[in-house]
Amino acid sequence: MSTPHVQCTRKTRISARAPHPLPPKNHPPQVGSKDINIFQSTISASPALPSCGRKSIKICRFLSKKPAKTALFSLFFAAFAPNFAQQSPAPQPASPIRFEEIAAKSGLNYVTATDDMVNKNQPQTMVAGVALFDYDNDGYLDVYLVGGASIPSLIKTSPVYWNRLFHNNHDGTFTDVTVKAGLAGAGYGSGVAVGDYDNDGWADLFLANVNGNQLFHNNGDGTFTDVTAKAGLSGATLNGKKMWSAGAGWFDYNNDGLLDLFVVNYCDWEPNKDPVCLLKDGVRGFCHPKMYAPLHNTLYRNNGDGTFTDVSEETGIAEYPGKGMSVSFADYDGDGFLDAFVANDTTPNLLFHNLHGKKFEEVAAQAGVAYSADGAALSGMGSDFRDVNNDGLPDLWYTAVEHEGFPLNINSGKGDFIDMTVANGLANTTDMSGWGNGVADFDNDGWKDLFVARANVMDNISLINPARHFGEPNTIFRNIGQGKFQDVSASVGPDFQKEAAHRGVAFGDLDNDGRIDMVVSVLNGPAELFHNITHTGNHWILLKLTGTKSNRMAIGAQIKLTAADGTVQWNEVTTAVGYASSSDPRVHFGLGKNTTIKEIEIHWPSGIRQVLTNQPTDRILEIKEPIK
Repeated sequence: MSTPHVQCTRKTRISARAPHPLPPKNHPPQVGSKDINIFQSTISASPALPSCGRKSIKICRFLSKKPAKTALFSLFFAAFAPNFAQQSPAPQPASPIRFEEIAAKSGLNYVTATDDMVNKNQPQTMVAGVALFDYDNDGYLDVYLVGGASIPSLIKTSPVYWNRLFHNNHDGTFTDVTVKAGLAGAGYGSGVAVGDYDNDGWADLFLANVNGNQLFHNNGDGTFTDVTAKAGLSGATLNGKKMWSAGAGWFDYNNDGLLDLFVVNYCDWEPNKDPVCLLKDGVRGFCHPKMYAPLHNTLYRNNGDGTFTDVSEETGIAEYPGKGMSVSFADYDGDGFLDAFVANDTTPNLLFHNLHGKKFEEVAAQAGVAYSADGAALSGMGSDFRDVNNDGLPDLWYTAVEHEGFPLNINSGKGDFIDMTVANGLANTTDMSGWGNGVADFDNDGWKDLFVARANVMDNISLINPARHFGEPNTIFRNIGQGKFQDVSASVGPDFQKEAAHRGVAFGDLDNDGRIDMVVSVLNGPAELFHNITHTGNHWILLKLTGTKSNRMAIGAQIKLTAADGTVQWNEVTTAVGYASSSDPRVHFGLGKNTTIKEIEIHWPSGIRQVLTNQPTDRILEIKEPIK
């Protein structure tokens, strides 16, 4: 992108990618319970952007006339609706969740490297990719991390930039097997997506890069082959230039038993041609995303012969440009087809409703997830799309930067979502900047918790605000029941309090002990491995599904679990979690004090329904899709 240089004076400093010192122009401020009086005076001046769905309940439909009022709507429920919001809960007991950081002693030695940041090239603050997957089918998750490259060449000119694969040794340690596997990568990396695209039982890797994307086929012998050219997945172009891909995700959008690929594209950019945006006199910062043109996303249909066809135009995906950061999938309306949510950076989010595998309609505004509660397009980062309140409906949770919060959108069951960020205990997220995130039950109590990998966008943010740091500590919100959350980060352990430039995160049970662990990438710093050492005595089960008529990895399968005491939970098979990362495809359930499972009901992507009864807990259960 050939962009004229822009000097950002004190008056125009908003062009630098610093947090907004004030609410966005023409939008009312974010509000909390103490701000209602001030907030009410701003409502009439706010623009009329849709925020609640057309099928919403009456009060949501009324408030949707002014999107800023959805914040008041959230406050209304917090105060008056016990079925939706927390009623000044009594103090909770100390959280049992505990983690220890063991990357160094486990041999997981990796630094997510970028070139020097003097010229503030936009990709330099965004490298993130982490994947947890069992590449050799030995029953243990291995770790893959993504690195940057030299600028302006966008080539990995030194091993310091290599992506790296670490083999799990089954004893709490890892061995670097990058060279043997052939997975160092070639371009300026951003994200990674895991999926078995040819249904041979071996997980393959797709790399989303600033320059050429890459697809690596798993040969089943510990090595991978770059099949990008044959597959046709080097990356879509716009105006003659390959689009910058920030992340990707595998899903079977047409239920034909073959995994398709959704690639999230970010913005129009060229090396060393970023505008000059100043934080203050003489100090350059990363430019605000508004300085760059948006791109559309790309959908590739799997042809079943090792090749893919770009169907972005014919399915309607290409009609909606944005600045995509992450994609997550769920069948939010229960019609049997996976839908796709794209978290966009400073442009409205996108929700692609799947029209029975033929086309997609974009419904984010109608569904209430395009904007924040006050009608602003946020700096969307990571996203996860799954049920947080055990009502059987997938909810949406995504991250953004400070002064914006991490919106929690609860599925109403009527085709739209209700912003319950404040009501459900996440009001304090407006003081945080988040990147990767995910929804998982860290203490096995039967309620899914929230994790966010935190850090500022700006490496020199402290120069204009000493209270802000480039590095931030990570955060865990414990689910205290019914999808209400409590920040328990301070009690999780001393390793959890350390500030770093966290970016991506992948989730999975690395030692098969039934407790979910995390690997977090750190920009220009050592990666972190958070080993879950929570001791509650709670029980669990981990489900490894294998498709026959459905795709082999069973991505998109939906699971309903009924415990012995009658409590019910839902979850799904996916690897697309958070920002630029890929998590364990096995499905985890915490079971509390239940020692048996009454029923496991699986809805496979093929439409086949399978039921297992009277299952013991505390084990990894492998389930194969029945023929019919």
